[in-house]
Order: sequence, then structure tokens, then C-alpha cells
Amino acid sequence: MHNKTLVAVAAGLGLLALPALTGCGSSDTGKSTDSRTVTLVSHNSWNVSKSVLKDFEKRSGYQVKVLEDGDAGQAVNKAILTKDNPQGDVLFGVDNTLLSRALDNGLFQPYRPKGSDTVLPRYRVDGARHRVTPVDTGDICVNYDKAYFDAHRLTPPRTFADLAEPRYKNLLVTENAATSSPGLGFLLGSAAQFGDGGWQGYWKKLRANGVKVVDGWDQAYDQEFSGSTQGRKAGGDRPLVVSYASSPPAEVIYAKKRPATAPTGVASGTCFRQTEYAGLLSNARNPKGGKAFLDFLLSKEFQEDMPLSMFVYPVREAAQVPPDFLKYGPQAADPRTMAPDRIAANRDQWVKTWTSLVLR
Repeated sequence: MHNKTLVAVAAGLGLLALPALTGCGSSDTGKSTDSRTVTLVSHNSWNVSKSVLKDFEKRSGYQVKVLEDGDAGQAVNKAILTKDNPQGDVLFGVDNTLLSRALDNGLFQPYRPKGSDTVLPRYRVDGARHRVTPVDTGDICVNYDKAYFDAHRLTPPRTFADLAEPRYKNLLVTENAATSSPGLGFLLGSAAQFGDGGWQGYWKKLRANGVKVVDGWDQAYDQEFSGSTQGRKAGGDRPLVVSYASSPPAEVIYAKKRPATAPTGVASGTCFRQTEYAGLLSNARNPKGGKAFLDFLLSKEFQEDMPLSMFVYPVREAAQVPPDFLKYGPQAADPRTMAPDRIAANRDQWVKTWTSLVLR
């Protein structure tokens, strides 16, 4: 998630987001090769300021390698398949929609990082077992292309129910709930909104209203969405996309010429609160290095770097958030939420039902 905008937006604007990782030891080879290397497995939107990561490497003595494994859903599924011989030492990016799947499959070994007592209580999970560490939080929401709606003199949608109205026919693109973290979050948000007996009917309406489904966030936001920098270049023709409440500030802050206001907006009544976690992988080759890296993820330096690196909110109490991020990407005032045990009990069946309703 987080936010999943920065790497794509930066790449679209010609910025050096990914090469910064290469300079810090990023690699696609995976596993740690020695005790002084710690390998992070993550979704594609991992990012950190070069100076911040270099500081960790200097202080800890570890070199960090980064293995990016697609969308969060893909990364978690691959980590489960390889858990007996893991690709790395730490997995970052498992969120509350997928957490029970990771825990039930024994993906992590216990560790309570330094700084755990600074995490705001509402983000703490897993009791005294400490198999995962909260790292960041944000909101999955529908974004809209302001220019499109202005040109068509059409009021942007505000709620889940609005999206099924005929005036928004063939305008929305979302991610596959079976393969994508934001896609799954949007499904769970609709279930939280309409209840066990109502969300299926809602998705039937969305399908009849021309919702388009693609595999992951990169394709939805960077190719199909008409409001993003990359989407405009790619000829995207969908002015509504499932993304994040923090996508608009990325469009502003990383624009070549910063606009006075964000070119995209957020349908505030469509948001689902997401929290991302990291954990020490079972059978990690370098557990000591992995523990040091988890300590780093909760450090004040890293937590305060995240908003403008990954466009997510810190979970550390009293961590400072940059004013521009607060201005352009405020957290949703009333996001939909769902208890982890309810997600665990229903997620797989809901995804199967969703697939049969929407994709078949």
C-alpha cells in the first residue's frame, strides 16, 4: 500500500524512485547470501529515501536487498508457497485483508521489535505472539478524474451506492479481489457497507453498470485511469478507479510542475481502512538481520519518511506527517472497517462468490 502510487507515479514522471533502491542494494536475486545481508520481500510499492536506508545500513552493518513480488496479494501467496525455503528474511506489505491467511499458513516467526510500544494501540494485532509488526496505514478509496467530470458537467460519485447509478456507467475500473490487495479491500468495504446479505446484489449492479476488472493496481491506475499521469499517457479512459486516499498528493508532489490543486479527487464515502504489516519469515536465513530491519521499520526516522516515500500514514505515535501530505491526502473521516476475525471467516468464500458474480 500502501500507498501504491509513488513508484508508478515517479516512474511516469521520470523520477528515480527504483534506482534509489538499487543504490541501496536492491536486487532481484532474492535470498540473503551472507550474514551481513538482509533481504526484504515486498510488494511493488516499497520505497524509502536513499539517505534513510543508507543510515540504517551504516548503523546496523547490514546491506539491504529488496525483492519486489508484484501486488501485495501476489507477494503473500508466493511467500506462502515458498515458506519452507523463503526468498528472504522479512516480508513487508501483508495487510489486514490478507493477514489471517499469512498467519494461518505459518508464514512468520515471533519477534517483538524495538519501538513496538510506540505503535498506536488501534493498529496492534496478534496479542502477545508478535508474529507481525504494524508499519503503516491508509485508506483504499475510489479516485476520480476532476477534468473528466468538469468537462462532462457531472458531479463525481461520493458513496458506494453512487457508483451503481446509470450516470456512472462504464466509468469505473477496479482490481481483481482474488489477486489484488486494493481490489480485495474494495470488496470488503462493500461488504461492510451493505452487509452479508447485500453486497452480492450491489456487485450485480456494478457489473450491469459496466465496471471493468483488471489484475492489479498498476494496470488499473497507470493504464486504465484517465486521471493519473501515466494513465493519461497510456490513453486510459476510465475516470473512476479504486486506489487510495493518498493518491492525489502523489500526483501533486511529484508533478514536474506542481499544480495548485490535485488533478484527482477521492470519493470519501467509498473508503476502507487498510493497515500494513511486516514480519520475520519462518526459516529466514538471516533472522538476526531480519530483526534489526524490523526495528528499523518502527524507527522514528523511517516512520516519518514513509508519507512522502510510500504515501501512507505512520503507525508510530507522535510521528510527524509532512504538511503537504496532510493537505492533499487527508485520511478518510469515516472509512469502512472490518474486524480481523470477520475477514478471516468470510474472505475466501466472499472472493469465490465475487468471482462468480463479476468475472463469469
